[in-house]
Amino acid sequence: MASTFSRILGNRKASGILTLVGAGSLAAGYLLARDCVEAGSEKRKLYPASADYPDLRKHNNCMSSSLTPGIYARLRDKTTPSGWTLDQSIQTGVDNPGHPFIKTVGMVAGDEESYEVFADIFDPVIMERHNGYDPRAMRHPTDLDASKIRNGQFDEKYVLSSRVRTGRSIRGLSMPPACTRAERREVERVTVDALAGLKGDLAGRYYSLSNMTEKEQQQLIDDHFLFDKPVSPLLTSAGMARDWPDARGIWHNNDKTFLIWVNEEDHTRVISMEKGGNMKRVFETFCRGLKEVERLIAEKGWEFMWNERLGYILSCPSNLGTGLRAGVHMKLPMLCKDPRFSKILENLRLQKRGTGGVDTAAVGGVFDISNLDRLGKSEVELVQVVVDGVNYLIECEKRLQRGQDIKVPSPLASGRR
Repeated sequence: MASTFSRILGNRKASGILTLVGAGSLAAGYLLARDCVEAGSEKRKLYPASADYPDLRKHNNCMSSSLTPGIYARLRDKTTPSGWTLDQSIQTGVDNPGHPFIKTVGMVAGDEESYEVFADIFDPVIMERHNGYDPRAMRHPTDLDASKIRNGQFDEKYVLSSRVRTGRSIRGLSMPPACTRAERREVERVTVDALAGLKGDLAGRYYSLSNMTEKEQQQLIDDHFLFDKPVSPLLTSAGMARDWPDARGIWHNNDKTFLIWVNEEDHTRVISMEKGGNMKRVFETFCRGLKEVERLIAEKGWEFMWNERLGYILSCPSNLGTGLRAGVHMKLPMLCKDPRFSKILENLRLQKRGTGGVDTAAVGGVFDISNLDRLGKSEVELVQVVVDGVNYLIECEKRLQRGQDIKVPSPLASGRR
């Protein structure tokens, strides 16, 4: 079955891909060469699959839970049109048996076609990570109507900041685990050219990590906008840090409420953030800005990777669907000491982190609280889950401060389609 990308590429060639608006001759030539390679083609290896099968006996990630010798034998010699292999997809999970705080996914996609060519392993991993979502039978909804959010203003005695982020991948270019230098630079060119068209309160400037001045770098650090070279073995084993900082950068609007990270863990990370507890306004900026970026990308002859089963396509299967993480930094000094805290979060479909990220512990009772799900629910649904859940956590904290008891809420329905 032809991939979505192959169909799109076919349509582009019918209208003359070499004259595609916004695509340079290098990119057009790459796309034509890429289309000559059949998805799912095989590259025979010297040794049998049984001799190559990884030792996963001490592993605890989603990939190791689903991979079997039979699946490995079926998929080992297959390649995507860009030449990406199963072994490259699972390398990060092989190199990193487990994680002290979370059960990791243990694999990444190198391109859009990875999810089809290696579906025998990606599908069960997706089902485990996304609460039973079946990518062969279910359809993912998209909804960016921020007016539907209710009770989106939090008590700022408890909520310090609010943020919504997602990722987007540009169709036809390999993703960060697999991209060549030329592809990474093309992602930067296409994105920066499009962002130059943002107007009004969304207008801003791009800062290249390679070319920024020391003053600009310090300002981005002070604003907590700058992302660093990946040092986590989960990311370095997946190839995310290659050629750093080539073709990486940060764009933000003049108000510093809307940001785009270029070529970090995905082609783009789109972020809306503010100090305080106005999650509704943050989400409104997010939706408006994201729609405008997508429109400007389309005007240049490109589009984001998307299909109706998996939603928006990103490097890590954990971010499929919406790719959305809506979160707050909030103070919960009493609730965090209650033995029911983790169960409350679980039933509200929320997750907690330290404010420094997934690998950090909370300091002073301040947590980063965000949605656990990404796939199977729309953006509006997930933000509403966070809004309702954070308001519940605030009420629990208030009750504990008054010496009153709290209750563990009933588990949220999955809402899968």
